[in-house]
Amino acid sequence: MFLKSLTAAAASVLLAGVAHAASISVTYSEDFAEMLDEEYGEREGDVLSGVIIRDVEQALEGMESDATVISIVIEDAKPNRPTLEQLSARPGLDPIRSISIGGMALSGKVYDADGNEIAALEYEWFENNIRDVIGTGRWGDARRASDRFSRRLATALEDA
Repeated sequence: MFLKSLTAAAASVLLAGVAHAASISVTYSEDFAEMLDEEYGEREGDVLSGVIIRDVEQALEGMESDATVISIVIEDAKPNRPTLEQLSARPGLDPIRSISIGGMALSGKVYDADGNEIAALEYEWFENNIRDVIGTGRWGDARRASDRFSRRLATALEDA
């Protein structure tokens, strides 16, 4: 009996989480889509989208909200190290020693079940000191921007 009620309780918690889960989509501005196509490689857009979705899900975890759709746009992003596409196009680049200042600009809108906008956020963060880039990965600064954007988006939803 105890196991049966424990299973039912666990199932209701899981179903409640699914019922309140928002659909998160990530798209690219025209300029950034062009950069992916011509410079960084399409794969990098998928990498960044995955990071953003994970960060937003973590920031909203356990939070009560009317959000059903979260639409995020990568306005701009710059890597700290060359992408695979850049390395193949420019053999002189070094995947370890070639570094640059990176970051990301994002905008997002959150909608409820009726399609009403309940929160909006624009955020950008780009590193401003090349000395802080040394220990970071390809998209280290962009990941930092994604984390900060996600936390601010959660705060905007709490305040809505």
